[in-house]
Amino acid sequence: MAENIYPIYDRMLSREERERQLGQRGMMVWFTGLSGSGKSTVALGVERELAARGLLCRILDGDNIRAGINSNLGFSPEDRRENIRRIAEVGKLFVETGIVTLACFVSPTEEIRRMARDIIGEGDFFEVFVSTPLEECERRDVKGLYARARRGEVKDFTGISAPFEVPAHPSLSIDTSVLPLETNVQRVVDMIMNEQNK
Repeated sequence: MAENIYPIYDRMLSREERERQLGQRGMMVWFTGLSGSGKSTVALGVERELAARGLLCRILDGDNIRAGINSNLGFSPEDRRENIRRIAEVGKLFVETGIVTLACFVSPTEEIRRMARDIIGEGDFFEVFVSTPLEECERRDVKGLYARARRGEVKDFTGISAPFEVPAHPSLSIDTSVLPLETNVQRVVDMIMNEQNK
């Protein structure tokens, strides 16, 4: 029998104890889609709605992650994979603490999203595909990234010079160019509350 080299874990509060304390279930809602599709905008609306219902929630997105824990990573395929791996590991800690965690990342391939799902755990991972078309994302161009990518100033930019693989079986699919923000927010909240009430 192998020696337990992480004995502190046996003495920490269990996930069940933490969830009981918070009165909610930890879960990961993983928003995937092109840059400018509306992932963070929808997540912000979901966060406010969940807060109004008394649920503790945390958003993880490219801006707050790449400015800190992943500031040393670029956008090569290897760095993108490591970016998502670290996010999933941090996200797992939030989920196991009982927090509803909203992750907003392009995460362009099925392989990279499967890795995140495997780290976090199948029963805790809910994929929301923000399916807003490229043309609409490029029209919005919130950060000017599409224009820079078209000029060749940004390498490996998803949708322009790097591919995006459409999720095969998302938990939910929303298109922010078709439905109003409030409707998309409510659809995500309904999915979350359905899981909370199980």
